Amino acid sequence: MSATAERAAAVPICDADPFSPSSLEEPEELHHVLRAAGPVVYLSRYDVHALARYEEVHASLVDWQHFESGAGVGLANFRHEEPWRPPSLLLEADPPRHDAPRRVLRDIVAPPALRRLQETWHAAAGELVDQVLSGGTEFDAFTRLASAFPLRVFPDAVGLGPDGRENLLPYGNMAFNAFGPVNDLVKADAHRVADLSAWVNAQCAREALTEDGFGARIWAAADHGDLTHAQAPLVVRSLLTAGVDTTVHGLAACLYALATHPDQWQRLRERPESARVAFDEAVRWQSPVQTFFRTATTDVTIADTLIPEGTKILMFLGAANRDPARWSDPDRFDLARDPSGHVGFGMGIHQCVGQHVARLEAEALLTALARRIERMELTDTPRRHPNNSLRSWASLPMRLHPVG
Repeated sequence: MSATAERAAAVPICDADPFSPSSLEEPEELHHVLRAAGPVVYLSRYDVHALARYEEVHASLVDWQHFESGAGVGLANFRHEEPWRPPSLLLEADPPRHDAPRRVLRDIVAPPALRRLQETWHAAAGELVDQVLSGGTEFDAFTRLASAFPLRVFPDAVGLGPDGRENLLPYGNMAFNAFGPVNDLVKADAHRVADLSAWVNAQCAREALTEDGFGARIWAAADHGDLTHAQAPLVVRSLLTAGVDTTVHGLAACLYALATHPDQWQRLRERPESARVAFDEAVRWQSPVQTFFRTATTDVTIADTLIPEGTKILMFLGAANRDPARWSDPDRFDLARDPSGHVGFGMGIHQCVGQHVARLEAEALLTALARRIERMELTDTPRRHPNNSLRSWASLPMRLHPVG
C-alpha cells in the first residue's frame, strides 16, 4: 500500500473505475455510491481522493490556493510528468500566470461584444433550422443542430477560415480524453495527436485569423502589452479547445432533455425568454464536463480528512450537480428550477470564461426552434460517445413537428 493509501485508510475506499466504459456511459450509479460513501472517498485504482458532494466540490473549485490547476487538471501530475502539449494558460495555470490571459479573454467576450453578435447569431440559427426542416422532419439532431450551429457561428466569431473546421471536435475530444488515464480512449487518438495539434496550432497564428474576430483581438492585446506575443496563440487555442465541445454537448443535452420532457418544451415555447435557463438546467442535469482534477498545494483538510500535499483530487462535477443536499429532486429536468450555482462551468477564478458565449448560442438556437417547432420527440435510442471527461453524444435521432 502506498503512503497515500495508508493515510487514506480512515476514509471510505472505492475500487470502482470512473473511467470504465460502463461508468462513462451511465455515471449516475457511481455518483450515488460516491456521494453516499462520504464527503471524501479514496479511489484505490488511481491513488487519488474523490469529491462528489456539492459542498466539497464547490469549496475546492473556489480555493485555488490549496487546490491548484497548474499541476494539471487531469490525472497526470505536471510536477512529475511532461504534459502532452504546452499547458493551457487559463485551465492549467494559477495566479499570477493565469491572471493576464483570463483578464484579456474576459474583456474580449464581455457583454458588449456578445450584444454585437446577438442579431447575427439569432439570424443564423433561424436559417439553420429552416434549412434542416427543408430536408425533412426526421434527422440526427446531434449532427444537424447541436454540432452544426456552434461549428458555424463560433469559429466565425474567433476568426477562423472555413477550411478544416471538421477538426475541431476531434481535437477537443482528444484534449478532454487526455485528462483521464492512458486507457483505450487515449490510445485510439494517438495516431492523430500530431496532425490535429499541428492544425489547431496553425489556426492560432495571427496570419491565419481574420481581422475582426476574437483571435485578432487577443493578438492586439499582445501588441498593447497586456499579453506577451508568446502567450497570444495559447489563449486562442484555449478558445478553440474549450469553446466548441462543451457547447456542442451542452446543446445536445438540452435538445435531449426537451425531447424527453414535452411539458418542459411547452413551457419554453410559452416563455422563450427562458432559453438560457433551459440551457443551464440541461448543463446541470447532464454535465457535459463530468470531472476535473486538482492538486493539493499543501497538506489540507476536507471534512476532517487530511489530503496530503501533492495529492491529486478528482472532482465529480456531474455528481455535485445532482447532489440532493443542494438540489431539490435533482434527477428531474425542470425549467421552474433556478439552476444558477451549478458547477457545470466550474467555479471560482477558473470558471469557464466563455460560458456567456455558450449561453448566447443556446439562446439563439432554442429560440429559433421554439418559434418553428410545436413538438419534438426521439425516434430511436440516442448514442453516447465515450470520453474520459465529457458526457458526450454520438447521435440524437429526432422527429420535429413544425408549427401549423
